[in-house]
Amino acid sequence: MYNIGNEQVRQDILRVQQAFLTKVYGWMMFGLLITALSSLYTITNESVLEFVFSSKITFFGLMIAQFGIVIFLTARIQKMSSNMAQVMFLVYSALTGLTLSSIFLAYTAESIVSTFVITSLMFGSMALYGYVTKRDLTGVGQFMFMGLIGVVIASVVNIFMRSDSMSWLISFISVIVFTGLTAYDTQKMKAMAYVMMEGEEVASKGAILGALTLYLDFINLFLALLRLFGNRK
Repeated sequence: MYNIGNEQVRQDILRVQQAFLTKVYGWMMFGLLITALSSLYTITNESVLEFVFSSKITFFGLMIAQFGIVIFLTARIQKMSSNMAQVMFLVYSALTGLTLSSIFLAYTAESIVSTFVITSLMFGSMALYGYVTKRDLTGVGQFMFMGLIGVVIASVVNIFMRSDSMSWLISFISVIVFTGLTAYDTQKMKAMAYVMMEGEEVASKGAILGALTLYLDFINLFLALLRLFGNRK
């Protein structure tokens, strides 16, 4: 009876984890779809393209808005409804598509598609590793977060230095950082399932927060790989 009970508990835990991660990855993929559609719409619509890129004020204003949404959503998600959190995540995804459309101006379509495929394979592999591994990845996550801070600081410095070699190094380190964070964040989402499945509202908001985290890992990994291996026009 003891073994049967333990097995039942294990199966219940697995169902909770799988249900929560299904929501997380469902929202993440929906966000990526919105970003892709927004980018394609921008690049094929001359008036929208001109609006986004004709003025540095507009372009950087959109980027600041994106950053603001991430900060606000992360900090205030417990205070808002799940519907509001979902709307904000989708708005963020659409805004990212507007600014991300610049890659179509800089890189060939073939390299964008091939880099997306490579990113998907790398992301999927590391997410699977993060899900199945018995190793505690907390230390890895902390180390990668320190690397992320270094990447941000170096990127700001390189805005003024405009060094191609530093840009290459930043992109290379970014690949390592976001690959590691993908595994760590997936394991973190797996652990969050115990708390987030307490109620539907809590689970929905937790899924959005998890989706945003993994979405950022994917997008930044994709951009780093594109800068390293993409063919410019």
